[in-house]
Amino acid sequence: MSDRTLSPELLLGAYASGVFPMAASRDDPKVHWVDPRRRGVLPLDGFHMSRSLARRMKSGAFHATLNTAFDDIIEGCADRDETWINETIRSLMDDLFRMGYDHAFGIWEENRLIGGMYGLALGGAFFGESMFSTQTDGSKMALAWAVDHLRRTGFALFDTQFITPHLVSLGAVEISRAAYHRRLVEALELPANIHGCPLETDPQAVVQRMTQTS
Repeated sequence: MSDRTLSPELLLGAYASGVFPMAASRDDPKVHWVDPRRRGVLPLDGFHMSRSLARRMKSGAFHATLNTAFDDIIEGCADRDETWINETIRSLMDDLFRMGYDHAFGIWEENRLIGGMYGLALGGAFFGESMFSTQTDGSKMALAWAVDHLRRTGFALFDTQFITPHLVSLGAVEISRAAYHRRLVEALELPANIHGCPLETDPQAVVQRMTQTS
């Protein structure tokens, strides 16, 4: 599909139908629609908080932000040898961010961005798109803060699209396409609001909630 046929509204409809876009590479202008036979999800009550991750978060050396440095976080996610984020997708994500659907969680050490992840929110469903880390546990901390915040603001589904060993170590599981679509329909009906409460500023509180529910 050429970029001239794509719009933010079409993209939102695709996500609501259980389909998401990917490009074959950074330099491929075409966007392909994907609806995997097996879908990755991260249960919001099943995040695996390892002892090392808990120690790193409780050290007080890092803090999280929501929707700060959105472009830098997407750039971090795309800054790798192989990426499915082409210019068409980046432009559409920028549009959806301005429209209030796209969101990014960043992890900072003082004023330096060391990890993050971004995704789309529709109803009570959050579609995790990509994450990055330039320092140990940067992306894990971003996911921990995101899961905590999504739980506190009424979300029920965290879609990771695919499964990787990294995600499995954090509690992600695979479900069938049919099961995913059932969960998606239910989640879309929920009145979740990612801005329903402030992002937690105390990493120890995040760790405590994560360890109580995992």
